[in-house]
Amino acid sequence: MLPFKNSYIPLAALTLATQLLLVPSVDAQAIKVEIVENNGKYQLLRGGKPYHIKGAGVDHLDLQSLADHGGNSFRTWAVDDGAEPAQQLLDRAHALGLTVSLCLEFARERHGFDYNDPVAVAKQFEETKARVEKYKDHPALLTWFIGNELNFDFKNPKVYDAVDDVAKMIHEIDPNHPVTTTIAGFDKKALKAIKKRALNLDFISFQLYADLVNLPKYLDKMDFDEPYFVTEWGSVGHWEVGKTKWGAPVENTSSEKASNYAKSYLKVLQPFIDQAIGNYVFLWGQKQEKTPTWYGMYLDSGEETEAIDIMHYIWNGKWPENRTPRVSPIQLNKRMAYDNIYLFSGKTYQAQITVEEPDNDPITYKWEVRKESTATEVGGDHEAVPPVIEGLIEDTTAAKINLTAPKEKGAYRLFVYIYDGNNNAAHANVPFFVK
Repeated sequence: MLPFKNSYIPLAALTLATQLLLVPSVDAQAIKVEIVENNGKYQLLRGGKPYHIKGAGVDHLDLQSLADHGGNSFRTWAVDDGAEPAQQLLDRAHALGLTVSLCLEFARERHGFDYNDPVAVAKQFEETKARVEKYKDHPALLTWFIGNELNFDFKNPKVYDAVDDVAKMIHEIDPNHPVTTTIAGFDKKALKAIKKRALNLDFISFQLYADLVNLPKYLDKMDFDEPYFVTEWGSVGHWEVGKTKWGAPVENTSSEKASNYAKSYLKVLQPFIDQAIGNYVFLWGQKQEKTPTWYGMYLDSGEETEAIDIMHYIWNGKWPENRTPRVSPIQLNKRMAYDNIYLFSGKTYQAQITVEEPDNDPITYKWEVRKESTATEVGGDHEAVPPVIEGLIEDTTAAKINLTAPKEKGAYRLFVYIYDGNNNAAHANVPFFVK
């Protein structure tokens, strides 16, 4: 158990008069958010009423689609450094009936910030305070995140002294919104540092992928009985999969990813809702990280993948009217990714894939080859996208293709995208090495 300084209000103690006090007046802007406890079970209240987060981490600012699919909240990774000014983002969210867990920028040690430097720490504190003061009364605001994955490669525990100072400051100037910080994985070192140094946090937020299924076991071993959020979850991480002999991680198909989204929700998030009181699925958008398709629930061209179908069902209790195609792994030269596919330069090979279209929509294909990413960035930092190599595929729109292996020796990846004409798409890829 983490002995956070801020106690939780017993649900039974919320009399009608107390609940009425939590509801903002007509003139008020901020809507009070609170964590309440009843016999060891926790619940999030917003405006005095239970609030069940149907959340996603949003990229590319696609808020309308989130609302259309039944989502009611999203998280950010920045205030001032986001793709859209926070005021405009909060206003748009409020107009759509969405709430926002706003992430306050906080420097990371792995990026060179020195938490032994009192001047730098004080400057960061004042910048953070200014952000809190600016947005604390917005009605769309739900919670504050102090930084993102500050534990990633951290060595100096003073980072959590700085987190605690900010959490204390927030409680002094903003009594309406709970405060957390997010942890990459289940990090015992970080949890111990937080337990000792950051007692002003209201709760902890975990970010796990395939390992999410083990979170209840981890928490039980640590006698952790506090409420928590899961603020990133979804695909199997690129560090959690098998690799080829040349070190290329083997990515799941969009259908395999969708299955992992469902498993994560059904095994961890739904059964433990009295402790896991909020979650944000990753990623309602698209990004390059190892590949252009690894973590995004959308393609870069805007189509929705099968993971969106899963979230639609979770949030609404029914499937969307038009379903996304399901896809099997690619076969290249009659081999699969884990067979370690070696091709010879200049020779031609066949690749194919099996597709199931639930609505019998006419489907189209797009195949492409890219060099394997050599990016060394970690923790979700920006990566360059390897360019498409033209001229290697005889017909890039065929169901089965003939691929001529590149002339240059090295690691590559073959991608296929399957479109149903209704803004849905499936995808798969397979790594190969040219000798």
